[in-house]
Amino acid sequence: MKSKRRVIWWTSIGALVCLAGTLIGLNLVTPEKQLSVVPIHRYAIESDDYRHEMSVLLGPTVVSGNSVQALQNGDGIFPAMLQAIADARTSVNFETYIYWSGAIGERFTAALIERAQAGVPVHVTIDWAGSVKMEPSLLARMTDSGVQVQRFRPLKWYTVARLNNRTHRKLLIVDGRVAFTGGVGIADQWQGNAQDAEHWRDLHFRVEGPVAAQFQAAFNDNWVKMTGHILNGTTYFQATQPAGDVRAQLFIASPAGGSQGMQLMYLVTIAAAVRSIDIAAAYFVPDPLLLDALVQARQRGVQIRLLLPGPHIDSQAVALASKQDWGKLLDAGVKIFQYQPTMLHTKLFVADGYLVSVGSTNLDLRSLRLNDEANLNIYDHDFATQMTAIFEADLAKATPYTAAMWAKRPWTQKLAEMVLVPIKSQL
Repeated sequence: MKSKRRVIWWTSIGALVCLAGTLIGLNLVTPEKQLSVVPIHRYAIESDDYRHEMSVLLGPTVVSGNSVQALQNGDGIFPAMLQAIADARTSVNFETYIYWSGAIGERFTAALIERAQAGVPVHVTIDWAGSVKMEPSLLARMTDSGVQVQRFRPLKWYTVARLNNRTHRKLLIVDGRVAFTGGVGIADQWQGNAQDAEHWRDLHFRVEGPVAAQFQAAFNDNWVKMTGHILNGTTYFQATQPAGDVRAQLFIASPAGGSQGMQLMYLVTIAAAVRSIDIAAAYFVPDPLLLDALVQARQRGVQIRLLLPGPHIDSQAVALASKQDWGKLLDAGVKIFQYQPTMLHTKLFVADGYLVSVGSTNLDLRSLRLNDEANLNIYDHDFATQMTAIFEADLAKATPYTAAMWAKRPWTQKLAEMVLVPIKSQL
């Protein structure tokens, strides 16, 4: 009898181990379609061919008639977002990864509640993992006041296999006319003006014009997944008038759709660059294709500058995993700088003084293969010049990282880099 119980016991343990292994494996799965070759340089970024290909490859058409305003740090970002919510007359749609309790969380909650109580439809998508530091009372106050809130992929038995796929998108759309995207989350470390190590450096962008409809469609992507309902009609999609002369597109990527749109955009753009590439990246853990694309661009004579976090970073694992690949880039002539004052959370990509890509995407495997992301591409010389000036102002607060420094890093760091190799996509 005891022998039979032992067999049942060990069989049960074995089944649980197999189940756990299966679930872990499912959460490590990346999209079925995998790029394996760096795109060939075929045309310049400023050509009509490049814009046409971006429209076709990424989905949404590049549309003209937009205005884009760069907002810097919490002092410049949060007031603009809160004012837009306060001005809402027909709808507010808001999707974010980080939404925590705290002073700024209270302000956004109050603003969303006020509009919902005024009769404006308010829809909010909050990532479940990104909102773990959100007090349940904050969520309850919103739902009790008429805000329609959905938490993306909460921990349930039927969502365990997809637990690793998060929405990292940062989208705010007001009246189908004004939209925001960028790097900030709703948490207190984004407040202030990056004045010290406790207040992060970041950028966000206010957009008006026809491209706002693409923001609305992007919000619908996950809203339909969660609720089965589409938000349509003039409440959400109004006929937008031209608000400027900037060409732009807002595109999304999601492993659920098998999309590698983000990786494709970066690879094709790097391949098209002929003069310069400036990248500010909060989390830089590139895959071999991205590394090869940057090296090949350098071999064509493209000047490349990377601005990355320095001593202040919220993930030491990312810092270690990132450095493993710096040697190849430095040997190719890529210039790497580390931002010193505080955590650099900016996501900025500027190529040939013409293409600017901003949004939620980090240059790491998690963003490129596992997360739901959204990026705004802007095709405009003047805006690119403005963003290059912002990039160089941050560069003035950074220190160069050289090939000699990389070669002299301690053996303990090299060992840690090797240990992290198998889990790079999870960082």
